[in-house]
Amino acid sequence: MTLDAQIPAGPLADKWTNHKFDSKLVNPANKRKYKVIVVGTGLAGASAAASLGELGYNVEAFTYHDSPRRAHSIAAQGGINAAKNYQNDGDSVHRLFYDTIKGGDYRSREANVYRLAEVSLNIIDQATAQGVPFGRDYSGLLDNRSFGGAQVSRTFYSRGQTGQQLLLGAYQALMRQVHAGTVDLHTREEMLDLVVKDGRAVGIVTRNLVTGEVTSHSAHAVLLATGGYSNVYYLSTNAMYCNATAAWRAHRRGAYFANPNYTQIHPTCIPSSDEFQSKLTLMSESLRNDGRIWVPKDPADTRTPDQTPEEERDYYLERKYPAFGNLVPRDVASWNSKAVVDEGKGVGPLKNGVYLDFADSIRRLGKDTIEARYGNLFEMYERITDENPYEVPMRIYPAPHYTMGGLWVDYNLQTTVPGLFALGEANFS
Repeated sequence: MTLDAQIPAGPLADKWTNHKFDSKLVNPANKRKYKVIVVGTGLAGASAAASLGELGYNVEAFTYHDSPRRAHSIAAQGGINAAKNYQNDGDSVHRLFYDTIKGGDYRSREANVYRLAEVSLNIIDQATAQGVPFGRDYSGLLDNRSFGGAQVSRTFYSRGQTGQQLLLGAYQALMRQVHAGTVDLHTREEMLDLVVKDGRAVGIVTRNLVTGEVTSHSAHAVLLATGGYSNVYYLSTNAMYCNATAAWRAHRRGAYFANPNYTQIHPTCIPSSDEFQSKLTLMSESLRNDGRIWVPKDPADTRTPDQTPEEERDYYLERKYPAFGNLVPRDVASWNSKAVVDEGKGVGPLKNGVYLDFADSIRRLGKDTIEARYGNLFEMYERITDENPYEVPMRIYPAPHYTMGGLWVDYNLQTTVPGLFALGEANFS
């Protein structure tokens, strides 16, 4: 099979606009004649189902949870990027495109990334209209903070629970369409197989996880938005329920899988505390805004962090990457953390972490400001570790968090099986 990405011709900045104009339209009366199946109701699935329902298509949405609100999209904590340039710090669509390409080690499909940067402007407006309570500054305008891999402040956030709030906004839009009758929501239904006829996806087979009943469902198109596969690793930040079986079953029916080794190793997770732990807990990327990462210079140093003098601390990211400091891209922060731990400089009972220290920020900004920004994250950390991060540095270490590999898709997000589309973390794009 020859893989054709269907990338539109023309300059990069014009591809998406021209593609939308050249695409065939479906008039409102004809939309009611078509049925679409959406498997998965996280951020990608719920927003797709809600949007298609709003457009007038007949939609069947499936989730193996008891509610779409259970989706693992809630694990996204720190924020969502958009090139609004509200801070007037030099941001633009092209800069977001460049930072994303660079952060992906220059291996991303440029046309898709440029489209991502373009539509980021509208996504923030849509989420705000849905009621997502993004952080605001003193004057009431949407606020931004910095994120790893960028030298501008373009991240819109809702404290340390942005994914949860975005999911609630998408869920509200989805349930509005359920109430309107355009979306038929099936909960506690697991996808068992993809139905392919004459080489085209025409439906799915599901099993009810409560009754065990197996049923088939047909449609004109099938959308998979079933998340990633980080749980193939011994430890990851994914919930144990995240099993990626839907994407695997589509792969067995002919959907190509691409870049399975491209896994995002998140630099700020709580280190494992024993050898029989089942998963790891994410600490938000946003913490690197105000936290400083360091380890003792001497591997034999066993002093507590408050007893380690400043001159005997190695702020290795600030030392090696002064232009970005602690806000280097995630892969850079991760491999540097692993390097210092491998050198024997790890901290904690198992010497398997590095310090993320907020002492300087608390002195500079005050405890109340830090609590307003990260209070829920600090509370979660203390509940898990029994250590107060206002008084002692957090201990963090990298962990598998998000998978960039997935089902191969073209520019239209269609897989190698015609009629089957993959959205969000489920695709490789």
